[in-house]
Amino acid sequence: MARIFHVLIEQDEDRVYIGRVPELRGCVSQGDTLDELLKNIKEAIELCLEVQESNQQVAEENIKFIGVQEVEV
Repeated sequence: MARIFHVLIEQDEDRVYIGRVPELRGCVSQGDTLDELLKNIKEAIELCLEVQESNQQVAEENIKFIGVQEVEV
């Protein structure tokens, strides 16, 4: 069964894309293009899920992605 994860995407000063998955603590990847990032983050998600299962951490974090909001200060 397919599962859906959210990816927060940023771009650093070197124009490298960085993706983070809020539902999976520590699940981060990067790529020079968005396509490369998405390929790499899918692999990272699969690896994070494997590690969770091998550590018998079947219960996922109780983190639920809500959204992104801009704040002006």
